[in-house]
Order: sequence, then structure tokens, then C-alpha cells
Amino acid sequence: MVVGTVLFGVGFGALDTALNAHAARHFGARDINWMHASYGLGATLGPLVVTALLSAGRSWRQTYGVMALVLAALSGVLALARRGWRAPARAPARNPESPPVRPASVAGALAFTAVETGIESGAGIWGYLFLTGGRGLPAAAAGVAVSAYWAMMCAGRVVLGPVAERLGPSRVLAVAVAGVPLGAALMAVPGPGALAVAGLMLLGLAAAPVFPLFTLATRTTRMVSLQVAASAVGGAALPAGLGLLVGVTGPLVLAPSLLALGLATVGLYAFIRPG
Repeated sequence: MVVGTVLFGVGFGALDTALNAHAARHFGARDINWMHASYGLGATLGPLVVTALLSAGRSWRQTYGVMALVLAALSGVLALARRGWRAPARAPARNPESPPVRPASVAGALAFTAVETGIESGAGIWGYLFLTGGRGLPAAAAGVAVSAYWAMMCAGRVVLGPVAERLGPSRVLAVAVAGVPLGAALMAVPGPGALAVAGLMLLGLAAAPVFPLFTLATRTTRMVSLQVAASAVGGAALPAGLGLLVGVTGPLVLAPSLLALGLATVGLYAFIRPG
């Protein structure tokens, strides 16, 4: 199990890096957002499939076996389509408004990626406890709200990808970065639970295109690889830290914490963008 987990993690990390690097060089704002939206769709359907198999009486070994067969079929499809992945990169002029990251701002770019991914994960992981224990929502309503948050992340990428293609990636990225702390601020405002839910939805919608568009702005394989690694670190470390904070002070601390992190991403983005 340990060896298999390590191999799976290495393979997934390599695949994630390769896909994002290819997308940054060959895709436009719409297509890279749609690629990340499909990731969200798979992340939604995967647990449902596993739940269905386990509920049908299948063992965990059989469940992993089904996953292995699906991944083997996927690797076969990618192998058959490998010629299409060798297409020359388009000229950088296809996205003239995408803000390239300055070499001196590499650390800021990685910090931005880590914090932004941590906000996404932290809101999704601890949103249920915040809505139930902090804002008094019924368990069923809070569960639906958290599911809607993840659905908003997926739908936001589908909808905002073409918008970024039309208006320019840098404009949509700047608005999205500013929208994250606005959503967190709405969550932090005292009031009915519906207000907190609205803030959570706004946060999900604003965060949806940030990572894809920022990856598109980076372009270079090395930086995309580092950003994928930074997103993994941020997606694990920040929710863990938020969980410790919630355990000490209570679930209501989630909203102001997300607000502080959102303001940090605004500051980091202002630092790393050119000019």
C-alpha cells in the first residue's frame, strides 16, 4: 500500500505538471479553464463511483482494481494520441495581455499559488463546520452548500474561460483575485446563514479561474512545474493550519482567516504582476 501510494503520487504529479505545462503553451484562456473544470467534474464523479462500488458490496481491493483499469485505459488513449501532443507551441502573442512572471518574482508567484490553492481547499474542507457550528445551518443545508461551492468552482471555469478569452486573461484574473477576499468578507459579516452561503458561493466563483489563468500567464515548463508543486503544498498545509485554528478558537474563525489569506493573495498578485 505504501509503495503503491508513492508511485501513484509521483505519477499523478508528473501527469498534472505535464498537462498544465502543455496547456500553458498551447491552450487559450477558454481551453485551460475547461481543462481544470473537467478535473473538478472528475473529482466529483470519482468519489460517487467509489461509494457506489463499496455500497454494492465490493471490497476496497476490487475498487482499486476498477480505478487501475480506468487509468490503464486512459494511458492507452494518451499513448494513441501522443502525436497530437507534439504540436509546436503557438507564439506568445496569442495572449498578449497575460502578465508574464518576472524572474525576480518566482518566490512571490509560488507563494501566491500556494495561498490561493489553500484558500480553495480550506473553504471546501471546513465550510461545512463553519456553516453548521458557526452559523447554525442545518446539516443537510450545509452539505448542499458545500457541494454547491465545488460545483461553483467547476461552473465558474466553464463560464469564465470564454469570458477571459474575449476580454483578456489579465483582466479576468485581476477581478477574480479581488473577488476572493470579497467572498470571504461576506462570509465574515454577522447575519443570517444565507449570507454566509452567498459569500462561500462568491468565493468559489472568484477562485475558479485563478489557478488556470495564472498557469497560462506563466508559460514556461519549469515555472508551471514549480507552481503545481506549490499548489500541492498549499492545498495540504493551509487547510491543516486552519483546522488547528478552528479547533482552538471555534469554527467562526474560518471566515476572517480566509479573508486575511485572500488579502494576502491580492498583495502577492500586485507584487508579481509587471509594472
